[in-house]
Amino acid sequence: GQPIARQPQIVPWDPVAAEKGEYRHFMQKEIHEQVRSLTDTIAGRVDFEAGRIHIPQLNLTPELARRIKRIVITACGTAYHAGLVGKYLIEHIARIPVEVDVASELRYRDPIIDSDTVLLAVSQSGETADTLAAMAEARQRGATLWSIVNVIGSQAMRIADGYISMQTGPEIGVASTKAYTAPLVDLYMLAVMLADLRGQLSEQERFQLVSALRLVPDLAGQALGREPEVEAAARNLKDMSHCLYLGRGINMPTAYEGALKLKEISYIHAEGYPAGEMKHGPIALIDRDMPVVVIATQDKWYEKMLSQIEQVKSRGGPVVAVATEGDERISELADYVLWVPETPWMLSPVITVIPLQMLAYHIAALLGLDVDQPRNLAKSVTVE
Repeated sequence: GQPIARQPQIVPWDPVAAEKGEYRHFMQKEIHEQVRSLTDTIAGRVDFEAGRIHIPQLNLTPELARRIKRIVITACGTAYHAGLVGKYLIEHIARIPVEVDVASELRYRDPIIDSDTVLLAVSQSGETADTLAAMAEARQRGATLWSIVNVIGSQAMRIADGYISMQTGPEIGVASTKAYTAPLVDLYMLAVMLADLRGQLSEQERFQLVSALRLVPDLAGQALGREPEVEAAARNLKDMSHCLYLGRGINMPTAYEGALKLKEISYIHAEGYPAGEMKHGPIALIDRDMPVVVIATQDKWYEKMLSQIEQVKSRGGPVVAVATEGDERISELADYVLWVPETPWMLSPVITVIPLQMLAYHIAALLGLDVDQPRNLAKSVTVE
């Protein structure tokens, strides 16, 4: 019977976001909203003049940053793939060991988590049952809890010690798009903040990392401008029964995410693999009826990916390449090229996934499927 004082939470969502507008489906609209959502997730947090990032809601102090011995990222589905990119970013920039665990697995094993561990939960809805259970388990073991969420006031936000809001606005399509790319930027910003507070960066390095964020919305817009070419490729690929996605390094999770997008809305069997694992089994599947999508942008894994493409082509497999604009070597090798602009490599997963989102969307739309409400799927999995 005692009154409870609660801090009001403002949800700055525009009601227009719940309308399709000029688009056929919410998913297509949300793919195209990524220029705005990426702008919004950066807005108010990045001081480009000072070369600093500020996210007050995270409650990250220099003392906490220095105390962290390990970060465990936990999530499900698309958010798990974002976590895999986050592992690469945090370990590379902040030099903190990171594990990434599927929440439905973490909650049922005996994880090594203590007071020097941060458990970082990634969840668009903030209500995913397995993710909340994993957070509760970590709390019992004394961990600091952080979350990256899109829904303000959600459980994952409320029970965390600090949080980052994706700031993407409502995402209505079941297949997540803008709520995948926004947390990639959030994880990048988190990595830079941690590295700065732990004394891992020179001033020049910090400025370079921060200034790269200024490019992201425009690069996303350039990738979106290639939609007619992606749709043309989709027309030629829509009748396939299987598809293999390959990526390396920081774009290995992009392969996983591309495959997930295709299977969940087009019902075409697709698998994502680390490209280096192709010879350990998947290569047996390759023939003219097994298209292979490769993420082969001009980064430090580029030559390895070219070799992978040649191996697929020598076995008769059609190749769809996500490649850097103007790459003549890829043009000569691949059957279809999905072009993306040159991008700083640590932010490349934000851009390379966009043509894969559009490819999955157009294949499903051409097949006449319910893109926004795929069968057997729910936007938020709130039960086991």
